[in-house]
Amino acid sequence: MTGNRNTRARYIYPHPTTVFMRDEDDYPMPSKGLGRTSVSDQLYKGYDALDTIPAELFERYDAKRGLRNADGSGVLVGLTTVSNVHGYNKVDGVLVPDEGQLTLRGYRIDDLVNAAQAEDRFGYEEVAYLLLAGTLPTEAELDDFKARIGSMRQLPDGFFASFPYRTHARSIMNVLQRITLKLYAYDPIPDDISPEHEIDVALSLLGRWPRSAAVAHVAHVAGQGSHELVVPPACEEYSMAETILDDLRGDEGFTRDEAMLLDVMLMLHAEHGGGNNSTFTTRVLSSSGTDAYSAYAAAIGSLKGPKHGGANAKVGEMLADIALHVSDTSNDDELAAYLTKILKREAFDGSGLIYGLGHAVYTVTDPRAELVKKYACALAAEKGQSERFELIKSVERLGPQLMRDVRGITKPISTNVDMYTGFVYSMLGIPEDMFTSIFAMARLSGWAAHRMEELYGSARIIRPAYNSFMSDKPYVPLAER
Repeated sequence: MTGNRNTRARYIYPHPTTVFMRDEDDYPMPSKGLGRTSVSDQLYKGYDALDTIPAELFERYDAKRGLRNADGSGVLVGLTTVSNVHGYNKVDGVLVPDEGQLTLRGYRIDDLVNAAQAEDRFGYEEVAYLLLAGTLPTEAELDDFKARIGSMRQLPDGFFASFPYRTHARSIMNVLQRITLKLYAYDPIPDDISPEHEIDVALSLLGRWPRSAAVAHVAHVAGQGSHELVVPPACEEYSMAETILDDLRGDEGFTRDEAMLLDVMLMLHAEHGGGNNSTFTTRVLSSSGTDAYSAYAAAIGSLKGPKHGGANAKVGEMLADIALHVSDTSNDDELAAYLTKILKREAFDGSGLIYGLGHAVYTVTDPRAELVKKYACALAAEKGQSERFELIKSVERLGPQLMRDVRGITKPISTNVDMYTGFVYSMLGIPEDMFTSIFAMARLSGWAAHRMEELYGSARIIRPAYNSFMSDKPYVPLAER
């Protein structure tokens, strides 16, 4: 089966259109408009003497940096029935590495993925239902769930007239945030936090995010080349994976195999515990009783970060950089030498990180990475990308020991799912600026499940403590400073 909209009407917005109208700020940032002078040094550099807290103070006050214990495990801040991310055991207070396992509402992620693939059906919607409703759906319940999402594929009338791409944005994630907050204005009861409305908002965004992000990308491409903007018609019967490829590919269409592989990626990204940064962000905002749109927009902002969801794009950039600077990537010595430069902050982006390696919970294996690796291998052979696949495997094999030797890292290091996701997306022809947006579309179901658990289960505003170690100072009158 191929997705092809040649038989469907297309909506064409000829140039010029408000989507291409980019408003500019006439007022530059203060450091540019007013310049940097000596009198502004304290303002811009004062943080340097204050914000660098000596490491020994964290130990003295037993402060948990990053809400983590000294052994790297997470501080227990809540209870959940949504999922379990298992990567280690604690024996007599000591962290003992263990094979990774991810369960959603009690079901293993590999069972959920493999079952859908074996039955040649799309599985993301089943996972989303499981997260939101708490049980696996019957066939009738799943059909009803899909129909409710499909009914929200269309965007409100007039939405494109004031599409949030009017101000130039370097990130589709930023556009997706603004779209989410914009949809708040179209909701007649946006601040309602009743269960029925929370489910309705989740269904609405599951239906509209793929189309919104894809149109933002297409608008950017069209605007760059002054081409007409072709807005694809929504197909209510399509799955999430088919919708994404349909909106991005246009008349080119897509194969069922491609959509099925993207569906696997969506299932793997749907949920990953309450402690990951974007889900915890959702729970923090939800604990205040704020509206769903604000909570999900904040979660998008968190996921955008290169230390979180943005890492999948960083892996791709890193691999391209390695291929550019290492003449023979099959030579372990050459590759190890360049990876050492990366770790020493002498190459690539200066972060000292090998993206795709290391995880806050997993110590031996990331079950999601193992699944992606299996499917990526087959697709790489089909797409003629076996050499790049072998490079990833080599980085995965050499990286952990180099991180121990160069950076002195002592904790277990496993490959994480980001090592392979960007590679799979690129083989599917998905543009890089959409990588993290697709992550967000998938993770929405998990965010919604945790939001509802926070609203109706914990029902107490999150308010951790910070210890102050500053000294009291006498106030000095302005004239005497």
